[in-house]
Amino acid sequence: MGSPEGSSTQASHSAAGAWWRDPMPSAVVALGITQIISWGTTLYVLGVLARPIAQDTGWSLSFIFAGLSLGLIVSGLVSTPVGRFADARGSRAMMSLGSLLVAACQVALAWNQSAHGYLAIWFILGLGMRLTLYDAAFSALVQVAPTRGRRAIAYLTLFGGFASTIFWPISHVLADGYGWRTTLLIFAALNVLVCMPLNWWGLARRETTAHAAKADTRGASVAETPPLTGRPRTIAIWLFGMVGAASAFIFGAMSVNMPGMLEAHGLPAATAVALASLKGVAQVAGRVWEIFFGKRLHAVTVGRVAALLLPVSLVVLLLGGASFEAALVFTLVFGAANGLITIARGAVPLALFGPQGYGAILGVLATPYLILGAVSPAALALVLERHGVIAADAVVLVAGLCAATGMEILAFWYWRHQRAAQSLAPRAADPAA
Repeated sequence: MGSPEGSSTQASHSAAGAWWRDPMPSAVVALGITQIISWGTTLYVLGVLARPIAQDTGWSLSFIFAGLSLGLIVSGLVSTPVGRFADARGSRAMMSLGSLLVAACQVALAWNQSAHGYLAIWFILGLGMRLTLYDAAFSALVQVAPTRGRRAIAYLTLFGGFASTIFWPISHVLADGYGWRTTLLIFAALNVLVCMPLNWWGLARRETTAHAAKADTRGASVAETPPLTGRPRTIAIWLFGMVGAASAFIFGAMSVNMPGMLEAHGLPAATAVALASLKGVAQVAGRVWEIFFGKRLHAVTVGRVAALLLPVSLVVLLLGGASFEAALVFTLVFGAANGLITIARGAVPLALFGPQGYGAILGVLATPYLILGAVSPAALALVLERHGVIAADAVVLVAGLCAATGMEILAFWYWRHQRAAQSLAPRAADPAA
C-alpha cells in the first residue's frame, strides 16, 4: 500500500500536469507577457521618449503626440475588418504578424529623419497596435477557451496593468544611456524575439470538452445567459457601444490630463503626480476584486458597477478636488473603475453575444472606443486651458453620466428581454400551448 505522502505527491504532479496540458493558462501567461511588452513599447512609449525626440528633432511635443493620436484613429478605422479577419482566419497568425509589423515600425521610427515620415510610420503602427493589443488578445483568448473566456480576459488584464509601471522606467534608463533611437531598436528586438514567438506558441492549442469540464469542477464563474440574436443583438451593440464610447472619452482624456487636472484644483505639482500614479495600483486592485469576487456576478452586473464608479469618482473630484483626501478618493475610485471597465469591454460582449463572431463584435465596438480615446486628450486639454478646471470636470462628469446611464439602460432592457424569452420558451416547447 502506498504511503499518504506518495499519494499526495502523485496528486500534486497530476494537478501540475493537468494545468500544463490545459491551453488556457499557457495562453494567458504568453499573451500576458506580450501585452506588457506591446503596450509598453507602443501606446506608452511616448510617455518617456517624447521629450528626447523633441530635443533631437526640434519637433513640438504636440506634433509628436499627434503621431500617437493618428495611430489610434487608424486602429479604430481598421478595427471592424481586423475583428472579422480574426474570426475567419484565427488570431494566432494575426497577432504574430502584428508583432513583426510593430517591430518594423519601431525600426523605421529609429531611422526616420522627417516629420512626414514620422506621421506615416505612426499611420502604419496604428494597424500594428490593433493587431496586438487588448482587443486582439481578448478575441484570441476566447478562441482558445470559449467556455472560460471571461476568466481568461480578467487574468490577462492583470498583466497589462503593469505595462507602464515596467516600461516607463526601462524607457527612461535606456533613453538616458543610449538615446531614444537605440531604445526603439531594442524595443523592436523585444517584439520580434519575445512577442512574436510567444503569440505563436501561446495560441497553438484550444480547449477540449475535458478541459472545460475540469475547469467547471474547480468553480467556474456564474453561468451566463444565452447569446442575443437578431434585433435584440443589434440593440445591445448600440447600447454597449455608447457605454464604451463615453468611457473611452474619459479614460483617454484623463490618461494624459489627470496630473494637470489635480494641479489645477490647487494641489502642488509633486502631489498631483504622486496621486495620479496611484491610479495604476487601484486599476489592478479593481481587476483582482473581479477575479475573486466579481466572477460570481453576471458580466452585465460587473459592467454596471464599473460604469457607476465613474460619475461617483468625478463628483468627488468636482466637489472636493482641492483637498488631498478628496483627490486621493477620486484617484482610487477612478482607477478601480478603469480596471473594471477594461474587463467589461471583453466580458460583457462575450456574455451578450457569445463566442461565435466575437472578434467581429469587438471590432465594431472598438471603433468608436479607439477613435474617441485618440481625440479626447487634446479636447479636454483645450477645455482646461480655455475654460478652466471646473468646466473640464463638468465635461468629464457628463461623459461619466452618459456611460452609467447607458449601462443602466442596457441592463434593464437586457434582463427584461431575457425574462420575456424565458417565459416564451415553455410555450414554444409545448405543442398544445
